[in-house]
Amino acid sequence: MAKDYMIPDAAKPPESAVTAKPTVPAHHARWPATLAFIAIGVMYLIISPARSIVPNWLPLSVIVGMIILIRTALYRQRYRLNEILAISAATIVTIALVVSVFLLIISLPTHQTGAISLLGDAIAIWVTKVLVFALWYWMLDGGGPARRHPTHHVTGDFLFPQANLDSMKKWAPGFVDYLFLSFNTSTAFSPTDTAPLTPRAKLFMMMQASLSLMTLAVLAARAINIF
Repeated sequence: MAKDYMIPDAAKPPESAVTAKPTVPAHHARWPATLAFIAIGVMYLIISPARSIVPNWLPLSVIVGMIILIRTALYRQRYRLNEILAISAATIVTIALVVSVFLLIISLPTHQTGAISLLGDAIAIWVTKVLVFALWYWMLDGGGPARRHPTHHVTGDFLFPQANLDSMKKWAPGFVDYLFLSFNTSTAFSPTDTAPLTPRAKLFMMMQASLSLMTLAVLAARAINIF
């Protein structure tokens, strides 16, 4: 007959350890994404008015207002509303980015843009592009930042190299990882160490690479015209 063994109290995990929610590590915090949104607004203060169809101060004002709404929804634990507001804010800055690239392209044949002004606008638009797509990747991968906690993260839209390491089974990407992915896509025009897995991830990367190529083509064409 099997004997029942009692587990000593010292060996049992405390009740608070079982019921307590895991603490989200610092690198999974939301403040880097907030800073990225603000940096996008600052970029539009730098870009010349010819690359925008709205006043330069308006994008930053809209972004600050959206951030206040997003943080309020998060504070009140209205997570679905928080997600909708964040996607809406990202959509607004994406539309503004596409318009800026378009205006940058059509300004070239007029020959009215100075080389310094064109270079400054192109750099500001390129930086904006990296930040905008980093935000998209951060918000969409694996269902969003709230679902990428290391204790229950599964591979989502992107496969990071850390996911293949046994020593990092509880690892989950933070905003810097998506910023690095976006930077590589804008410079190499292709995935590097991180593979896109879903159709939407591939479409976003294709769009980002295309906008980067357009910006580079404008600079190359201008350089040829100068020399």
